[in-house]
Amino acid sequence: MGLHGFVNLRRILFLLPVLLLFFCQPAWAGNRVALVIGNSAYKNAAPLSNPVNDAAIVEATLKNAGFDVVQTRQDLQAIEMRRTLRDFADQARDADVAVIYYAGHGMEIEGANYLIPVDATLERDTDVYDEAFSLDRVMLAIEPARQLRLVILDACRNNPFSEKMKRTVGSRSISRGLARIEPATANTLVAFAAKAGSTASDGNSKNSPYAAALVKYIGTPGLDLRRVFGFVRDDVMKATGNRQEPYVYGTLGGDDVPLVPAKETAKEPTREPAKEAAKEAVPSPTLRSEIRRDYELALQVGNKDALNFFIVQYPDGYYASLAKLQLAKIDAEEKRVAAAEKARQAEQEQARLVNEGAQQMQLAKAASDLKAAQEARAAAEAAKETAQHQAAQAEQRRVAAETAPAAKNAAPSATGQPQEAKANTDTKVAALPNPQAPVPPPSLAELAKSVQTELRRVGCLTGSASGEWDAASRRSLELFNQSAGTNFDTKTASADALDAIKLKPARVCPLICGSGLKRDGDRCVKIACAAGYFLNGDDECEKRKVRQAPSARLERREREAAPARPARPEASASNKPEGGGMPFMFFLP
Repeated sequence: MGLHGFVNLRRILFLLPVLLLFFCQPAWAGNRVALVIGNSAYKNAAPLSNPVNDAAIVEATLKNAGFDVVQTRQDLQAIEMRRTLRDFADQARDADVAVIYYAGHGMEIEGANYLIPVDATLERDTDVYDEAFSLDRVMLAIEPARQLRLVILDACRNNPFSEKMKRTVGSRSISRGLARIEPATANTLVAFAAKAGSTASDGNSKNSPYAAALVKYIGTPGLDLRRVFGFVRDDVMKATGNRQEPYVYGTLGGDDVPLVPAKETAKEPTREPAKEAAKEAVPSPTLRSEIRRDYELALQVGNKDALNFFIVQYPDGYYASLAKLQLAKIDAEEKRVAAAEKARQAEQEQARLVNEGAQQMQLAKAASDLKAAQEARAAAEAAKETAQHQAAQAEQRRVAAETAPAAKNAAPSATGQPQEAKANTDTKVAALPNPQAPVPPPSLAELAKSVQTELRRVGCLTGSASGEWDAASRRSLELFNQSAGTNFDTKTASADALDAIKLKPARVCPLICGSGLKRDGDRCVKIACAAGYFLNGDDECEKRKVRQAPSARLERREREAAPARPARPEASASNKPEGGGMPFMFFLP
């Protein structure tokens, strides 16, 4: 290599870090574009008051956050919505970050989510494919973005179209709220105003609770998106009395991903949570609060990736132990599912051999395999129950410790100094409770009420959660056993039954509708018959018989009762007298 080549090599090595810094900028440092849609003025349904207002405050927040492009559209009809999504896809192609915020009506049908334009009619269930826009179509609009894709749906409101919509196929399901989604593209998040299968409140003020909480945090410089939606969840649950729980689907990588970059003047020093957690025997109150929020966010996501990521960040300490218990619970459930599937296959194989008349040796081997699979399934179910019980107990202790009354901290100590003041002057921070420490069990009435509440959620109990374990509660738990394949004692409520019911994400017991009602998704509605039909005793619409007028009935009866009259003979040549004269005629006086 000559002198000239050596100089060029030094130049390349000098420029390489600069090029890497340029091309490896974090997701929030590049070109950012956003589309904000608010649909309020629905033509064929009651109008919504807040989506337009929500779109306005989200638009202002994103513009103040320094987004390069913020498009806002209101009350879009189908053709306008199609054109808007197409144009925004062109802008997202040149962007690093693409965001879509939608407020308005949405619905779920057959497990797919749809956003509804203001001119939709939706007279029948199949109209949704022509008149609405699937969430997959919306995701395509942001897919070209290079580094981060975010869809925010404040569209989980109670959908009025589903109530009047005709069902072309009886088995086609239409549920409340929106359906769970798993984004197929990396670094993609989909945020729901309410978790899958539940509805969101439109609010009694100018803005919905979700939009009000969203704009409070999403424009915070340097705040990681996962923490943004964690704070939003806390605020919405507080504002709605825990009736509405926002949810986020999708995962991000290990780096913090703020939607708005941190300001240089207020930039916090970067830290490595995993190293700091290992270095500090007792975390500071601020750090402990951050760890708790990260743990709750991982718990909300509820999958192994989120929990493993949390453990990598915070490998030691109280919350790491809790995360490991949650991981053990997920592992135990996966093993139980695998064992149950293996037992099912063994049963099918044995039945097949019996039907085909296999040899005795093959039947004996199949019976042995089935017995082993059933034993493995029983062991996996027992392990799952144990892991689930341990995780539930630890989580119960955590919640109890973190929600202890503040008055306890303010009570005077033996020295006369308030505990809170003493804690502030003390340089040591008390350790969090040990997850393995015993916790007092709930009372029988509290346990019964919790089980009844969960039985209502999964559709097995129609009465109220009174806390009294009566005959209706026993029948409900027996129905759950039959539907879920469990064998809990129905004579009394148990913690094991409570944990098992909590694991069910949706309805377990079949929906049974009374006389005059029919199943509509996840509820019973009154059967309505068309004009000229009535509802018979079999809950079927039967055509009414047309009643004849009284005069018509009388005429019909007279015709049936009158004797038949002989036919009148016609005059012929044989009746005439000879000579061609006039025929004889008789006159009666």
